[in-house]
Amino acid sequence: MEKKPKLPKAGKVIFKNYHQHQSQLLPPSLEELIPEKHLVRIINQLVDSVAIKVLEEPYKGGGTTSYHPKMMLKVIIYAYCTKIYSCRQIADSLQRDIHFMWLAANQRPNFKTINNFRSVIIKDLIEEVFGQVLAFLCEQGYIKLENYFVDRTKLRADANKNSHLWAANTQRYKAGVNKRIKELLTEIDQLNEQEDILYGDKHLESYGEDIQLSSQQVQEQAKAINEKIAQLQTEKGLTAQQVGKRKSQARQLAKDGAKLATYEQYELLNFLSR
Repeated sequence: MEKKPKLPKAGKVIFKNYHQHQSQLLPPSLEELIPEKHLVRIINQLVDSVAIKVLEEPYKGGGTTSYHPKMMLKVIIYAYCTKIYSCRQIADSLQRDIHFMWLAANQRPNFKTINNFRSVIIKDLIEEVFGQVLAFLCEQGYIKLENYFVDRTKLRADANKNSHLWAANTQRYKAGVNKRIKELLTEIDQLNEQEDILYGDKHLESYGEDIQLSSQQVQEQAKAINEKIAQLQTEKGLTAQQVGKRKSQARQLAKDGAKLATYEQYELLNFLSR
């Protein structure tokens, strides 16, 4: 009979330090957080090589300053290559995704600016640029086109790649990919139009523009979690360690609620003192 491996004896649990709101004297550079051969670096290099004059032509000049067209193009191309097609989601990524933040040098154009750049300023260029970038990344093994397209025109495995058959298949495949890129860009247009109808001038739900959440509601939810933990302990016979962990999570939520209450009180006092 096979012996079961002995489990290590339980000891005191020690966690790594976790101070979410602790400020850093020297915050990490985004440059250091991006792997050397990451996809985002390749797209950055490709777009940097695009002739700036071509990108400048659609701009009329005068008035307020505009975001740099190369930065905007990098963001759009990287978003599409990572299958992010919504302008609101792209704008959201510019605030939370280190790859987008690095590309944009921490600049944060809003979804309206992104949509205008995509659908007006570079509308005549995006199909060609996006198609060329996708083809190059596919050749280099960064992406798989089948992840973007369900293409009926597939290359046949042929030992003699110099044959007329191979050449014909390759040409047919490229034509199919180009057609699918056009279809994808049309779908992106439709997606953003539908999103504008749904959201109007607002951001995504995660921004909480229409949500009125008080600290009391957060604390009440924390209390409900604690009660549920106690119930689970009785019903399922959880170990003391498991219960302690869940209670710790609930206590942290309660602390966050209390902190929110402090902020609300401070804002009220600040308002009354005006």
